[in-house]
Amino acid sequence: MREFSLPALYEVPTDGNLTDLIRRNATQHPEVAVMARKVAGSWADVTAAGFLAEVRAAAKGLIAAGVLPGDRVALMSRTRYEWVLLDFAIWSAGGVTVPVYETSSPEQVQWILGDSGAVAMIVESGAHAAAVESVRGALPALRHVWRIEEDGVGEGGGDGGGGGVSGDGGIAQLTAAGAEVPDATVDERSASAKADDPATIVYTSGTTGRPKGCVLTHRAFFAECGNLVERLRPLFRTGDSSILLFLPAAHVFGRMVEVAAVMAPIKLGCVPDVSNLTDELASFRPTLILGVPRVFEKVYNAARAKAQADGKGRIFDRAAATAIEYSRATGTGKGVPFGLRLRHRLFDRLVYGKLRAVLGGRGEFAVSGGAPLGERLGHFYRGIGFTVLEGYGLTETCAATAFNPWDRQKIGTVGQPLPGSVVRIADDGEVLLHGEHIFTGYWNNETATAEALADGWFHTGDIGTLDEDGYLSITGRKKEILVTAGGKNVAPAVIEDRIRAHALVAECMVVGDGRPFVGALITLDEEFLAHWAADHGKPAGSTAASLREDADLLAEVQRAVDAGNAAVSKAESVRKFRVLSSPFSEEAGHITPSLKLKRNVVAKDFADEIEAIYRS
Repeated sequence: MREFSLPALYEVPTDGNLTDLIRRNATQHPEVAVMARKVAGSWADVTAAGFLAEVRAAAKGLIAAGVLPGDRVALMSRTRYEWVLLDFAIWSAGGVTVPVYETSSPEQVQWILGDSGAVAMIVESGAHAAAVESVRGALPALRHVWRIEEDGVGEGGGDGGGGGVSGDGGIAQLTAAGAEVPDATVDERSASAKADDPATIVYTSGTTGRPKGCVLTHRAFFAECGNLVERLRPLFRTGDSSILLFLPAAHVFGRMVEVAAVMAPIKLGCVPDVSNLTDELASFRPTLILGVPRVFEKVYNAARAKAQADGKGRIFDRAAATAIEYSRATGTGKGVPFGLRLRHRLFDRLVYGKLRAVLGGRGEFAVSGGAPLGERLGHFYRGIGFTVLEGYGLTETCAATAFNPWDRQKIGTVGQPLPGSVVRIADDGEVLLHGEHIFTGYWNNETATAEALADGWFHTGDIGTLDEDGYLSITGRKKEILVTAGGKNVAPAVIEDRIRAHALVAECMVVGDGRPFVGALITLDEEFLAHWAADHGKPAGSTAASLREDADLLAEVQRAVDAGNAAVSKAESVRKFRVLSSPFSEEAGHITPSLKLKRNVVAKDFADEIEAIYRS
């Protein structure tokens, strides 16, 4: 099949914007808990009426500070209640939110704020404020910087890195500054944006290395979240269902979760620190989890490691095999053999129930995106009674553009198109998309926009196929952008160029597609290596092969890697590398005559080296 579409299940308002959702919730469900926040270590509910009041108070502060309709306001923070509050406050003031990853380097902050023309910024901590302050001289449009953590102490009680960094005060001061702004002014501002106006500019890595700002309208979020919620309606039950958001709110996937929860509405909780995620899941007990494959991999690996440590590894492995077999059997439509049902029932008491408890104990479904989940894990989770519905999307598609329906899952695919949208497979296999959820273009970048949005279709750069039922499978990637297992988009060019700038380095190729972190293959400049070896007392005639494990050489290469890491966020930084015994060569097909890397050839020829990076 070359093209498939589904009819829309949700009609986008012609003249509304996302602030309509919180006013609707406060009118129709005033006492329903739509948010939960941590107070003194425990979850406290926030009603729809209470949330609207807090949003309006913060919006008044922004208006009093001079934020005008259409102004860009940057937001740099971990995932927390205040993120959602301020996102809706920016919209209520008529502004456009520009999310910034809390791990971003000062160089990245400068580019995003400068390119977007942000007039104000809200940061979480003193460390974030210091990063902004270090580049503020190059940002003439930036008039205000507020801090969520006014005293340097975060929501969870930890050190927020504050202390002594100048700024415009905390959120309390922002709210107080707007106390005299009339309610009518907020009402007017809240209604100022229309469906086709920008709601946010989300910066995503491009092949040039400079992040491009994807302009997503209010219409895009309405179409995305409205159709997603309606297609998965049994998972979004007002007054009963809940979601725990632990994905980065700066990522479009996390943003989609935020808006979908408000649209349903169901209770939304936010977790800024995932180091204690299992404890947070146990205390919040969500009915629905939206995550990335790495989360589900870690739950599986941790459970298996614990079983092995307790001397129950063999039982766990048998239980896992039974779960996978059970899931495959249920997918055939021929029924599950009696013996398999008995084994499954036994392991449900011994193993599966405990695993579901780790995931909160109340949920039966999760949605996974950002990277491929893998068929094995898909069958494992469905087999233990916790179905993970895999989906696919990009920043340009306002997150999910395809996902598996809750009642007709096909493991191994990323599901059917979002209702109201179309998926087409081009002659060269590229996945093309059309729908109201697609971005309108890249901010200040007409050339890139024209390339991505051609002939009325968004060209994803991904290769895929559609089966007879319209289920999409992604089989490759035309572009070079890496997507880690955590769903982070990584543009290799920036960090590779920085590492390659070191005299000892000849070539560098970043790896990490579908992996838990970014790694690199590094070759040495043979001419400079000879000088370096002589200066450091190494034997005459030393080669890359003889020195690749040398502690002094590895320390020197690490300095090159550190220089590269300084230009990117933590999630994009190289955590491990391998020095190769020989250089990449044109003769071997590793590079083109113009010295461009043939990544697929290098990845194939050095597959063992890449595996060694991730083996431990």
